[in-house]
Amino acid sequence: MSVSTAMCTSFKQQLLNKEHDLNSDTIKLALIKASPSGTYGAATTNFSDVTGNSDEASGTGYSSGGQTLDSATIAVDGTTAIVDFADEVFSDVTLSASGCIIYNSSASNKAICTISFGGTVSATAGDLTIEFPAAAAATAIIRIA
Repeated sequence: MSVSTAMCTSFKQQLLNKEHDLNSDTIKLALIKASPSGTYGAATTNFSDVTGNSDEASGTGYSSGGQTLDSATIAVDGTTAIVDFADEVFSDVTLSASGCIIYNSSASNKAICTISFGGTVSATAGDLTIEFPAAAAATAIIRIA
């Protein structure tokens, strides 16, 4: 199936219900394996959508559930609110992935967004780095316009 880059629709509603605090909650990024059996995008509601389809990446050096994102920076660019994170490095891993899910492990693993890598990325006994774009309204991964 596929992974598309999208902010999860459920996350938008949950923000208005105050179910997420991106400053203090534990926000995680987990990798989605190459050629997943499920479809991930705006309709994804929980990290369990990925694990329920056995679509989380696996491999040497990768821990189930992914890694905690660091340095959440919330800002405004014009009339758009944005969130930026420090780049995430999966060190000394051997695996392939086609995308990832960002989710809130402090809020019952509720999905925030999914990101397509535009193809399969791989690492063999090396580092796999997820580079977040510059914190600007036009390029931020999480933005509310």
